[in-house]
Amino acid sequence: MQTLDWQQNVVKRVAVGDLADRAAARFPNNIAVADGDFQLTFSEFNQYANRIAHALLRRTVEPNTRVALLSRNSWQFLVSYFACAKAGMIAVPLNARLDYPLLRYCLEDSGAKILMMETTYAGAVPDLPTSLDVVWYRESALAPCPSTGTTFDQLLQEGDPGEVTVIVRDRDPVQLLYTSGTTGKPKGVLTSHIAVVMGALAAYASMVETVEGAQFHSSLIVLPLFHVAALNTLALPNFFRGSTIVLMKAFQSSEALRLIEQYNVTAMTLLPIMYQALLDDPSKAVRDVSSLRVAEYGMAPMPPQRIAQLQSFFGNASVIMGSGQTEFLPPTTRQQSHHQYTKAASWGPPGVNTQAAIMDDKGNFLPRGQIGELVYRGPQAMELYWKNEEATEGAFRDGWFHSGDIAWIDEEGVVWFVDRQKDLIKSGGENIASIEVERALLMHPAVHDVAVVGLPHQIWGEAVTAMVVLSSPNPNIEKELLAFCHSKLAGYKVPKAIIAIKELPRSASNKIQKHALRESYRNWFNSGGNEKQEG
Repeated sequence: MQTLDWQQNVVKRVAVGDLADRAAARFPNNIAVADGDFQLTFSEFNQYANRIAHALLRRTVEPNTRVALLSRNSWQFLVSYFACAKAGMIAVPLNARLDYPLLRYCLEDSGAKILMMETTYAGAVPDLPTSLDVVWYRESALAPCPSTGTTFDQLLQEGDPGEVTVIVRDRDPVQLLYTSGTTGKPKGVLTSHIAVVMGALAAYASMVETVEGAQFHSSLIVLPLFHVAALNTLALPNFFRGSTIVLMKAFQSSEALRLIEQYNVTAMTLLPIMYQALLDDPSKAVRDVSSLRVAEYGMAPMPPQRIAQLQSFFGNASVIMGSGQTEFLPPTTRQQSHHQYTKAASWGPPGVNTQAAIMDDKGNFLPRGQIGELVYRGPQAMELYWKNEEATEGAFRDGWFHSGDIAWIDEEGVVWFVDRQKDLIKSGGENIASIEVERALLMHPAVHDVAVVGLPHQIWGEAVTAMVVLSSPNPNIEKELLAFCHSKLAGYKVPKAIIAIKELPRSASNKIQKHALRESYRNWFNSGGNEKQEG
């Protein structure tokens, strides 16, 4: 009976590890991963993942063993992730940018038994529990390696390259990712095999639709693989189309341009600030970027003039926005190619697997055009928040996944993001979307970066306040920007103050920490507008 169970399971299941098996069969000699000078074909990648999976199973056969991954973007990270999936274990990618207390918290909260770790981070988590089985990724063959633990190369030698015979069911968990924890400790998001595969299929379908049949050569992945966007939305779809994952450990504009040319990169997703760096890089004049078909961005709005510059520079590419969150695998929404000209400020329509609606705070659906909370249904939803039943129940109430985003949907079915619920400003009895004010300010050439928050005010309740990072110093900028805002916004949305600062506080996942700004400047108006309160 056990043999029959396994036979039926491998025939019918939806499992992340099988993506590597099938890519190896369809595209055995295509380059799967390029990491610096190191490359793996899909056939080699699958054999490596099998070897690591077998080696891990020798260490433990406990169901749902959590395996933490602490590394920059690397081929070892991707092989380890697939190995965990094949072995029926749960990968726990750790945010390498977190400080020690939060790293330690995620490691302990997850209950990880194995830690696979790049030697770069040997000192990032000191005093590791003696019960933790540590496996080291060497940066190079000559890189020093701690004497304790095992090396990744040793696991490769131990493991068998043959198929892994483990029963994996569709709703078995495959990954435990932690949210950025901008207002508290990170929350663990447990996600199943079927959710990850269906999310990757949706990303693939969306990309094909955007590229309109162009051949896929490769995807440049700069965003960290320990986040859902790079891992699930950008990397995994390459296994459906046999295209190359080109990894960068850290963003450098000139190197990114070189890699686009070298690997005929078809698609990439960058942060707006990274795109600006590409436009400013002097080497762009000598690079051939004609292969690029999709230049996607997220995390923050991009001013129209920058979008136009990118459309001109990447002459064959659609410059589009995509969105999503760890709890509901992106892209939950993604702009179609024509939206870059007609609805550039929108989020685009829902993905092929996603149903979107707008609800009020009582669980009632709102008609098209009305603003409320954006809710979703689809197979790529998380299973639960790890060890947090109350938060899980709240997220799935009314039979929909609650995103925490305020938005509206137009007659075409396109989603228009308004603000995060927690960032909506209530001033003088009006609700004001901070992102609308940010978009207006970003249109001014003197504004390099901006965050808009509501600060306590005796008259207005909350006063719209803009924190701006300037392109260059300008003592008269406040009056100039206020006048500019009056030309772009309704009067009640114009900031009551504009504060020039050197940089915006950001989380380890590069999100602007508006809660930190609200705390630091909470007494700005009560103190006459010249006193920052550290909180």
